[in-house]
Amino acid sequence: MPVIESLVEQIEARHEELEAQMSDPAVIKDRLRYAEVGRQYNQLAPAAKLADEWRRAVSDTEGAQELIDEGADDAELRDELRDVRARIEELEEEIRLAMVEPDPNDDRNVIVEVRGGAGGDEAGLWAGDLYRMLTRYAERLGFQTETMDATDGSYTFEVRGDGAFSKFKYEGGTHRVQRVPATESQGRIHTSTATVAVLPEVDDVEVEVDQNDLEIDVYRSSGPGGQSVNTTDSAVRITHKPTGVVVSMQDEKSQLQNRERAMKVLRARLYEKKLAEQQAELAADRRAQVGTGERAEKIRTYNFPQRRVTDHRVEGLTVHNLEQILGGELEDVTGALQDAEKRRRLELQAAG
Repeated sequence: MPVIESLVEQIEARHEELEAQMSDPAVIKDRLRYAEVGRQYNQLAPAAKLADEWRRAVSDTEGAQELIDEGADDAELRDELRDVRARIEELEEEIRLAMVEPDPNDDRNVIVEVRGGAGGDEAGLWAGDLYRMLTRYAERLGFQTETMDATDGSYTFEVRGDGAFSKFKYEGGTHRVQRVPATESQGRIHTSTATVAVLPEVDDVEVEVDQNDLEIDVYRSSGPGGQSVNTTDSAVRITHKPTGVVVSMQDEKSQLQNRERAMKVLRARLYEKKLAEQQAELAADRRAQVGTGERAEKIRTYNFPQRRVTDHRVEGLTVHNLEQILGGELEDVTGALQDAEKRRRLELQAAG
C-alpha cells in the first residue's frame, strides 16, 4: 500500500500542477508552452482518473471495515468489502500500467509502406486490401491520410493526427492471408503475405541529410504494365549513398512534389535506422518489422474460410470478425497490443 499510495500522490500533485498551469495567464499567452502543458495534461488524465477511483475504493474499504469492527457483521457487507478489495488490486495494476513511460515517438505522424510479399499476384492484391484496411482505420480514428505513392502491390501513405504512431506502430510486420484467390479455378486455399513498415515522421532538423550523400535520378512515371503516364521526367528516385536506402516517388505530376515526398520518406527511414542502432533491444529497425515477407514470418494471420484473425504477438488474441477487421475496426486488437507493450515496459522498468 505505501508504494502505490506514493505513486497516487505523485499523480495527484502533478495533475494539480498542470491544471494550475493551464489557467495561468503567462502560460496561456505562450502558444507553444500552452500546447505542451495541454498535451501532458491529457496524457496524465487516465492515470488521474484511476488514482481518484483508487482513493474512493480505499475509503470505502475503510468505512466497511469500521462497520464490521463495530459489530455490523453481515454477509452482504463482507461481500461488498471483498469486491472492493479486489477492485483495489485491479486499480493498482492499472495505475502502474498507466504510468509506464510512453514511447517518445507516440505523438508523431507516420508514414506507412505496404508491399506485396510471398505469393505472386495474390500478394499484390493482398497488399491492396491491407492498404484499404489501414486507411479506413485511420479514418475511424479521425486521422487524415494522404497517399504518397500507389503502384501495383506497393503503397506508401501518410497518416496525420495526434498519437498516430501510438496506434499504427502495431501494424508493422508481415501480414499473412489464407484464402481462395479470385484467379484460382480449383478453389484451393492459397497462403500469401504482405509487409507493412510504419515509420515515425520527422522534421528536417531532426535528421540532417547531406545533399552530397544523395544520388537523384529522374524518369518518366509509368502505370500498369509499364506504360508511360507522363510525357515529362517527373518521377524521382533518391539513393542515400552511405546507407543504400532508396526511395522512389512518381504519383505527382510535378518533379518537385515527388522529390519533396521522397525526401520525407527518406528522412523517416533514416530516423528509424538511427533509432534501431540506439535501441536494438526494442527491435525497432525496419528489417525487424518487415522481415523478408516469407510465409513463416508473421505478426497476424487472416483466415478467410473461418473468418478468423489471429495476432501472434499476444497469446490467445484471436477474433472471428474478419470482415470488420478489414473494414478498419482494429481498435480491440490495438488495445490488446498496447496493454501487452505496457506490461513489457513495466517489467523492463522494474528490472532496471
